[in-house]
Amino acid sequence: MLSMCVGFFMILVDMTIVAVAQPKIQEALHADLNAIVWVTSAYLLTYAVPLLVAGRLGDKYGPKLIFQIGLVVFTAASVWCAFSTTIGMLIAARAVQGIGAALITPQTMAIVTRIFPPHKRGAAMGVWGIVAGVATMVGPLLGGVLTDNFGWKWIFLINLPVGIIGLVLAQIFVPNVETHDHKFDWVGVILSGIGLAALVFGIQDGEKNDWAGWIWGMIAVGVLYLILFVLWEATYRREPLVPLSLFSDRNYWVSNVGIFAQGFAITGIMIPVMFFLQLVGGMSPTRSALMLVPMALVSGGLAPVIGRLADRVHPRLIISTAMFLNGVALVIMAIINRPATPVWQLLIPTILMGVAGAGIWAPLGATATRNLPWHQAGAGAGVYNTTRVVGSVLGSAGVGALMQALLRHEFPHFNMSSAMGHASAAGARLPEVAKEPFSVAMGHSIFLGAGVVFAAAAVALLLVPLKPVEAPAAPAAETA
Repeated sequence: MLSMCVGFFMILVDMTIVAVAQPKIQEALHADLNAIVWVTSAYLLTYAVPLLVAGRLGDKYGPKLIFQIGLVVFTAASVWCAFSTTIGMLIAARAVQGIGAALITPQTMAIVTRIFPPHKRGAAMGVWGIVAGVATMVGPLLGGVLTDNFGWKWIFLINLPVGIIGLVLAQIFVPNVETHDHKFDWVGVILSGIGLAALVFGIQDGEKNDWAGWIWGMIAVGVLYLILFVLWEATYRREPLVPLSLFSDRNYWVSNVGIFAQGFAITGIMIPVMFFLQLVGGMSPTRSALMLVPMALVSGGLAPVIGRLADRVHPRLIISTAMFLNGVALVIMAIINRPATPVWQLLIPTILMGVAGAGIWAPLGATATRNLPWHQAGAGAGVYNTTRVVGSVLGSAGVGALMQALLRHEFPHFNMSSAMGHASAAGARLPEVAKEPFSVAMGHSIFLGAGVVFAAAAVALLLVPLKPVEAPAAPAAETA
């Protein structure tokens, strides 16, 4: 469990460590805001699409082998990111990094499902929740310290020793579990890849291109391909990429809605929050990262307790309440992110998000995978994690587009993207006259994530009680 968590930890750290350094990357590589958003979106996009295949690869060839291959790809791409000299090169390297992350992620959940019996899986997912909470804290903080003291390139170079350690630990401690042969639905991969890529590109680049006709055409193509993907999966008789039978279980599909919303909201707020804290608040990357530490501490501290409760309490009670609380926290954050707000008040929504996160990550994971048969563990974990990352990439693209639109509204005759880069170079401060409208734009973009979370909280009310699972009987010799 610990060995698998090293790789999972590295992926989660890398999703948050970059957010803190984005203003410095924008300055160093002379990039506009849209390109900076692509640094996150490219990673998430190539992370999302291969996840569906990666789960099956783990089932077919063994999760240990695929986990190790993913570590090699991710670590090598991290070094490439560090030595990128243009924003285009960095985006390309981040795309390769996403492929490595896709190979790693489903293997962690599949191993948990395979080596822990159902009645202990909630506690195991609680450990998974601790890893998520600690990574949420360590990622921004480490990113801030490295960026302030050594430069932004080191947020990627740090993955080199961690990746090597993960490879060694996996080789020694992760077991070789029984495999299950699979056929690969490559048509499904192509349809889903084209559909998601076109949709994300259209949403994210729409504002930059004044929502021209070809942008709407790109979005329409994305939606069409995703519809064709669902139809193909429904009629494919061999082994579909997404077994729609998984969604016959109400808790599974509701959990997928919940994790989509959580990925959308958490990833979506990182860019506006970091730009607000650094360009309006004048904080260094390290200080801005410290603002997220209370959220991670609270989430990590409560995760094991709530993880155990998830085995005994109706999941609707925990998950719907936590998601509603998360939406409230986002609304508060959107309203109070203003230049005159004291720092202690800015911590209130992050603490509330920490409480909510503990009631979302582990309980959703335990609820989604509770009743999956072992031979569908890889597919189920792949679909579930894909849903989370799809939510993240659409959150990044959607909030990025909304940010650009709001900035254009607040600064109709001014290139605010360029001014952000100059402000970062000049010490992370905007001119006083620009701080209030810039804060309004950043704050209002958070409302998008809040709306998605509130909708998911309502859907979570459809959860049904978990089926009781008996602990395995003691062996006859022990009984005697």
